[in-house]
Amino acid sequence: MQNERRGERGGRRFDRGRGRVFPPKPVELGKEYDVEVREVSRRGDGVARIQGLVTFIPNAKPGDHVRVKITRISRRFAEAEIVSSSK
Repeated sequence: MQNERRGERGGRRFDRGRGRVFPPKPVELGKEYDVEVREVSRRGDGVARIQGLVTFIPNAKPGDHVRVKITRISRRFAEAEIVSSSK
């Protein structure tokens, strides 16, 4: 009666990452936030963090202080557009 249920090996269930729980996002779609761009992504977008959530901002450079509007929220990151800048 070893491994009574299918999908179990050695008492562990292998679900290949399904059911992974992601914490609630610290941003909301359409809301505006003041951020400082700290780095550049591989695609050339500016990268800022809003309470730890990576946010990609096109046309931004490291050192920019900008107000952004969230345009997309994904499981691991957000995308935003610049509303105004205070260089």
